[in-house]
Amino acid sequence: MAASTAQSIPILRFRANDSKSLVSLPGSCLRVMASDKASSARAIACSLRSDIPWLGAGVKLSGGGVPVVKRVVIRSATIEEIEAEKSAIEKDVKAKMEKTIETLRTSFNSIRTGRANVAMLDKIEVEYYGSPVSLKSIAQISTPDGTSLLLQPYDKSSLKAIEKAIVNSDLGVTPNNDGDVIRLSLPPLTSERRKELTKVVAKQSEDGKVALRNIRRDALKSYDKLEKEKKLSEDNVKDLSSDLQKLIDTYMKKVEELSKQKEKELLKV
Repeated sequence: MAASTAQSIPILRFRANDSKSLVSLPGSCLRVMASDKASSARAIACSLRSDIPWLGAGVKLSGGGVPVVKRVVIRSATIEEIEAEKSAIEKDVKAKMEKTIETLRTSFNSIRTGRANVAMLDKIEVEYYGSPVSLKSIAQISTPDGTSLLLQPYDKSSLKAIEKAIVNSDLGVTPNNDGDVIRLSLPPLTSERRKELTKVVAKQSEDGKVALRNIRRDALKSYDKLEKEKKLSEDNVKDLSSDLQKLIDTYMKKVEELSKQKEKELLKV
């Protein structure tokens, strides 16, 4: 610390606790220079006035008007903390992409093909005592043969509600309610109906791809945020973005495979 006369300009010199050099400059400007690779040069401007007892964080005027600088601690995120944040983002991205694929697979299973499949009823919900519930939660479903489904409700009072839900669905079949069970006979798909269902598959595939792109967009925003907080370098973000693109390409391929498989089932005579 250099004392000053009434005519001189005070000069501030000090060093931070984390080995970042703080270079002294005369006048009313204090420049903080960070020497480590993770940080770039920063400047903090302050006006040294003798009639103010405190000059921001860490700067105090003594009784004679001479600035006295307290020790400044500059804390950066540790490598462990940065890796933990990166890992959390990657884990979240994979979980959401897996969920997208599962949702798409469930949607495809609910589209009827040439053979009876209990998964065709997965998306049907029934109004049961004032609340919507899944059909398979209130009835036992089986496939007596390749062209029919048999529904046996656990509560016979729900038969009417189940019948109504099937009629209002896009399944395209008429339920046969005999008072004990409901039978669904699946007529052969016409060529026109197959083409319609193929369009449904294409639309659901595109929805799945959009969902994957949105997941990637949110992850990139998270990486950008870490870069702005100086926790990641520009090169780090580029590498992570490249890895993210490889991951989404993998899941896009899964969407294409599921789509082609479903279209093949629909077109199979």
